[in-house]
Amino acid sequence: MTKTMRAVEISQPGGPEVLRLTERPVPEPGHGQVVIRVAYAGVNRPDALQRAGSYAPPPGASDLPGLECSGEVVATGPGVQWPAVGDEVCALLPGGGYADYVATPAAHCLPVPAGMGLREAACLPETFFTVWSNVFQRGGLQAGERFLVHGGSSGIGTTAIQLAAAFGARVFATAGSADKCAACVDLGAERAINYREEDFVEVMRGLGGANLILDMVGGDYIARSVKALADEGRLVQIAFLQGPKAELNFAQVMARRLTITGSTLRPQSDLAKARIAEALRTQVWPLLEAGRVAPVMDSDFPLDQASEAHARMEGSTHIGKIVLKVA
Repeated sequence: MTKTMRAVEISQPGGPEVLRLTERPVPEPGHGQVVIRVAYAGVNRPDALQRAGSYAPPPGASDLPGLECSGEVVATGPGVQWPAVGDEVCALLPGGGYADYVATPAAHCLPVPAGMGLREAACLPETFFTVWSNVFQRGGLQAGERFLVHGGSSGIGTTAIQLAAAFGARVFATAGSADKCAACVDLGAERAINYREEDFVEVMRGLGGANLILDMVGGDYIARSVKALADEGRLVQIAFLQGPKAELNFAQVMARRLTITGSTLRPQSDLAKARIAEALRTQVWPLLEAGRVAPVMDSDFPLDQASEAHARMEGSTHIGKIVLKVA
């Protein structure tokens, strides 16, 4: 390894144009950590929130954006038994993925699924950690239940549709165009609801209500999602594209025995993330290797075009994941 590396930093809070290619020291692995030579880095909504100044990195994390990557392990710290130098992995990162090299806990690495390339593998950690922990662990989705995911054509949405369908749920999704709705159905949704033309509340209530809803929209969707739930249904909130505040009559929550919960991934402890990684390794990686589930790819951009990648993501015309090609 060289002593310095290329990296994309946030020069100041703002739009995509504030992302700037710079030079940084190559990180060194601490106890229980590995250093990965990054091949591809995933682009995610939290990166844009951090860039805009509304999602600060947790204490001790890199100030560089980038919460997932794929690549080759080039150094290991004390206490690391796996992976070894030379192994190809994909990994959940505390930050710093928009760079030639990144350090992360070894326990947050997963093997590249057999038959999958590094480009596709870079799309797995952030979305699969998020979906598994929120839909299955927190939301408790069971086979046969009606599951609604908002933003079905996003990276989170395409992952949630496939995993929910693979585990036997009846899957429904909202999306904003005919093409996006078609993509959701192709991935396993029983029905996709174009929110520009239909009211998802009416559609889901007509089906008996959703047993579980995964929402990243927020705003007035919160109260509407509560109305769309079946009795004893669960709403899991993971983001707020339309804001975190809503007016809600909690009498219906009590009368219908509803559960409203949510989480964010990045601030959770290293141990919590390691436990999610282990669950993914045993429960989900076999599905990826069997081809029953696969990341949906939208596009890739060179590292020095991170601004263009962010602009595409925030334009909301993409279907699936966007990645940066680093190596």
